Amino acid sequence: MLFIIIHVNKDDIMDNDNNHFNNIYVQTKKLVGYKTIQQCTPLDYKNLGFKSGLEVHQQLYTDKKLFCRCPAGMYFPGEDYDAEVIRHMRPTLSELGEYDGTALMEFKTKKNITYRIKNPTTCTYEIDDTPPFPINQQALDIALEVALLLKTNVVGELHITRKQYLDGSIPTGFQRTAIVGIEGEIPLAEKKVRIIQLSLEEDACREVSDFRHQRIYTTDRLGMPLIETVTYPDLLTPQEVVEAGNYIRFMNRSTNKVRTGIGATRQDVNVSIRGGTRVEIKGVAHIKWFAELVHNEAFRQKSLLHISSQLKQRIKDIKKWDLTYQLIDPSLINPLPPSLKYYADSEIKWVAVNLPHFQDILAHFTQPGQVFGDELRGRLKVIACLELENLIHSQDRNELLATVDFSKIRQLLKSKSLDAQLLFWCPSQDLSTAVETIRERCMLAFHGVPNETRKALADGTTVFERVLPGPDRMYPDTDSAPLPIDEERINKVKNNLPPSIHYRYEQLNKWEISRHYWIYLLRHNLVPIIEKIIAFTNYSPKFLAGFFAQDLKHLEGRNSSSNFDYIHLISLFKFISKHNLSPEIAKIMLPVVFNNPNIELESVLTIIGYQKRNISDILSYIPDLRKKFKSIAKNKNINAERNWIMGNLKLLSIGNYPLDKLSEEVNRRVK
Repeated sequence: MLFIIIHVNKDDIMDNDNNHFNNIYVQTKKLVGYKTIQQCTPLDYKNLGFKSGLEVHQQLYTDKKLFCRCPAGMYFPGEDYDAEVIRHMRPTLSELGEYDGTALMEFKTKKNITYRIKNPTTCTYEIDDTPPFPINQQALDIALEVALLLKTNVVGELHITRKQYLDGSIPTGFQRTAIVGIEGEIPLAEKKVRIIQLSLEEDACREVSDFRHQRIYTTDRLGMPLIETVTYPDLLTPQEVVEAGNYIRFMNRSTNKVRTGIGATRQDVNVSIRGGTRVEIKGVAHIKWFAELVHNEAFRQKSLLHISSQLKQRIKDIKKWDLTYQLIDPSLINPLPPSLKYYADSEIKWVAVNLPHFQDILAHFTQPGQVFGDELRGRLKVIACLELENLIHSQDRNELLATVDFSKIRQLLKSKSLDAQLLFWCPSQDLSTAVETIRERCMLAFHGVPNETRKALADGTTVFERVLPGPDRMYPDTDSAPLPIDEERINKVKNNLPPSIHYRYEQLNKWEISRHYWIYLLRHNLVPIIEKIIAFTNYSPKFLAGFFAQDLKHLEGRNSSSNFDYIHLISLFKFISKHNLSPEIAKIMLPVVFNNPNIELESVLTIIGYQKRNISDILSYIPDLRKKFKSIAKNKNINAERNWIMGNLKLLSIGNYPLDKLSEEVNRRVK
C-alpha cells in the first residue's frame, strides 16, 4: 500500500476499530515501541544501539571563488540571468571499473539540467569549459585555521580529488575537494568527539526549481569556498548531536572568516541503530531540528527492521519474490485524480501492481504521520519523477479507497489473501522506471534499512532524496597538481588562532552569564567584542551580555534583513565612556545607531533628547513626585510608590547616573 495522495497527520491517526488503516498504524507503532523524544532516556538510545555523526559544511568569507577569480558572495534572483546552459548528466566508471550507485540512480531520472548564468559571477570554469585556476590561498589559510582548532593533523601535501555528483548541482558532474586535516577532536560537556577530517571544497549551484524531468540552477554560488567537518559516529543521544553541532558552529564563527545567513551553513546528520545501517539526513537547515530528526530516524530504522522480520517469516525464499503488474482501464478510478493536470501533454498509463505477502505492510508505521507506503512514494517522486498524488493502495485510508474499486483489481491481478495491491498512473515514458523503482524498494524491505540519503523536514521527519553515495565516486583530479603545506605556513596560522570554544564556555561561566545568552553570543562571535569593551571601561560583563543578547537580539528580530556590523558597538561604548555617561544610555542609543551605523554619536544624543544632569537635580524631583503619587494613586503601597517614582526618574537618569544606584537613593528617601 502506498498512501501518497496526502500525508497523514500524526494527530489525525486514532485507534478506530472501523478503520483498518488506522488500526495497522497504531498497532505497528506499539510493536516498534515508539516513544517521543521527551519520553526517551539515554538508556533507551543505548538499547537501540543509536549512533550519529555530523558533516558540517561552512562557506568561507573570501573575496574570490575557490578555483577561479569570480567574486564570491554575490547572489542574483533566479529569474535574473544573462544566458542558459543545458546539460544531460551521465555516470562514469571509477578507477576500479565500477559505477557509483547514486550516479546510476540520478541517470535513471532522465533530468534535463538548465543552468542560469549571470555574467558578473560566472566564467568559463563554472561551465566546465576551462581547467581550474590554482586554489584560492585565502581560503586555504582559513581551512588551516579551522583544522588546527579541531586539533587535526594537517596534511603535508594537499591533493585535490573529484567527488562525482550527477544531480546536476555542479556542471562538471563532480566537485573538487581536498583533505586539509585528519584525526582531530572537539570537547563536549562529558566526552570528546573524534573528528575524521576537515576538507576544503567548492560549493554547488543554487537550485531554482525541480519539477518532473526539469531541474534549474543558478551558478552564482557555484565554486564558493567551503569547509566540511566530518565527525566519527561518537554521538550517542540526540542531545549530544545538538551539542556537537553547536560547538562546530561556534568554532567556525570564532574565526570571523566564515559567511553567515541563509545557506551559508548546511549540516548533514548520519544516523544508525543496531542492525540498521548509516542513513544520511541531508540539508538540515537548523541545529534545533537535529534532536527530533535523529530520534525519528532511529525509530524509522527500527520499524524497517521489524518489517524485514515480518516479511522473512512470511516468505521462505525471498530471491524468488517478485511483484506483478497489469495495465488497467481508468474507468476503475472515479473520480480521476487531480494530479493528471501535471501530465497534460503525455499519454497516461494506469498500472495495477500486486505485492505478494505485503498485506498490512504498506500501512506499517515508520515515522510520525508516515507509513511504509510513503517509502515507495518518496522513491517514485525522486527516481521516476512522478509529482504529487501518484498512487493509491489497497490498505489506504477510507476516503482514498473510495476512489478505486480494488475488488476488481484483485481479480485482474489474481491476488491472494496475503497480498497487497497498489495503483499508480504516469506518462508512458516513465512506466518502466516506476515499476522498477517499486520492485527495488520492496526487495530492499527484506533486508531492513537501505543505505540512502534523506531530506530533512521541519516537522522532524524525512523523505527519500537519493541512494547513499559510495567510495566509487571519488577519484584524483588530473587538472590539479599536489600543493605542499610547509611548517612555516602552519605555524603562522597557529600563532593567530582564536581561543577555543571550550575556553569561551569557561569564560562565560566565570562571568556568571546566563546560559540563555550563550548561543546568541557565541553564534555571533560577540565575546571578543565584549572583551574589547571591558578593556577600556569598567562595565560589567553581565550588563554587556544582557545588552547584546536581549536588546540587540530583539532589535535584530524586528529588522531581520539588516547586516549591522557589531564593530560599531565598540565605538558606541567608547563614546559613552569618554563622555562619562552611564552605560544604560547605550540601550536608548542603540536603535538609532542600528539603523544609522555611520551617524555622529553626538547627534544620537540630540535625537534621543538627552540632557546632562547631576544626581542632585534628579533627586530633587522626588518630593513633588511623592505628592503627585499620593493624589493620583489608588494603590498607596510603598513598593508601588517606589516603582512609580523610578519610572519617572529613569529617563532623566539614563546616561547621567547608574540606575541601580538611583534605585538605592529612591529606596532611602521613600520609606
